[in-house]
Amino acid sequence: QEQLVESGGGLVQAGASLNLSCVADESILVLHAMGWFRQSPGKEREFVASISSTGDITEYEDSVEGRFTISRGNSRRMMFLRMNSLKPEDTAVYYCAATERRLLSYPRKEDYEYWGQGIQVTVSS
Repeated sequence: QEQLVESGGGLVQAGASLNLSCVADESILVLHAMGWFRQSPGKEREFVASISSTGDITEYEDSVEGRFTISRGNSRRMMFLRMNSLKPEDTAVYYCAATERRLLSYPRKEDYEYWGQGIQVTVSS
């Protein structure tokens, strides 16, 4: 059973918007920050955005700053990524991640213990 499950990916045209969702299973007993990463073929998995346990601290990778918005739901086990003005270079498999750790920031994939299976986002030009 996956402990993190993503949904909402798909194929869109450049300039369109897309919403990703992630749900954390209750088997994860301690849940602090959550984040989104993405991986394109032949590239390393890279940081996209993160959000603190309370939702008041967010971080973004430079190329998505101002276009993507990360948020958490009323249930802290829900996380969302609103992606606006999508570009072909945003095409990747997007992964939800979660951590039990309390850190000052969360851009490193090594700091996350839990991962989803990934969901494809394809942006056509």
